[in-house]
Amino acid sequence: MNPQNNKDADQQVVALVIEPAIQINQRLKDEVLEQVEQQGMVVVQCSCVTEIEMRIRIWETTVLIDHSSGNRSKLLHAFGITVAPVWMFLEAGTTARFTLVFEKLPKTCESFDLYEDIPEDNGFHIKNIRRNKSDVYNIRIT
Repeated sequence: MNPQNNKDADQQVVALVIEPAIQINQRLKDEVLEQVEQQGMVVVQCSCVTEIEMRIRIWETTVLIDHSSGNRSKLLHAFGITVAPVWMFLEAGTTARFTLVFEKLPKTCESFDLYEDIPEDNGFHIKNIRRNKSDVYNIRIT
C-alpha cells in the first residue's frame, strides 16, 4: 500500500508481539535426542496456556517421582523455557511449549508425578501420570 494515497497512513497501528528470546542450538538438541533414545530418558512435552500476562521458568530441581519406589528422576535438559533464576514473559492468551528431559524411570514404575520442587509458592505438581512404553508424555500446565 502506498502511504501517500491513504489518508489514514499516519494512524497505522503496529502490533507488538513478544516472543520468548530462547535460542536452541540444533546440534545440542540432536545430541540430546540421540542420548534420550540410547539411554532410556524420559521426555515431557509441556504446554502452558495463559489467560493473563505472566512469567514462567523451570527450576533445575524439577523431578519425576516414581509412585512405587519414591525414586526421583532428575531434570537433565530443558528446551524452549528459561531456567531459574531467569524469567520468560508470556502475553495473555498465548501458549508456551517446552520440552523437559529427565533421567530414566525405574523399570518397575507404573505411574509418577512431575514435581517442581522449589523453595517458594506457585511450583507445579502434576500427579498420577500413567507410564507408557515410549516414555514420551504431553502435559498441560495451568
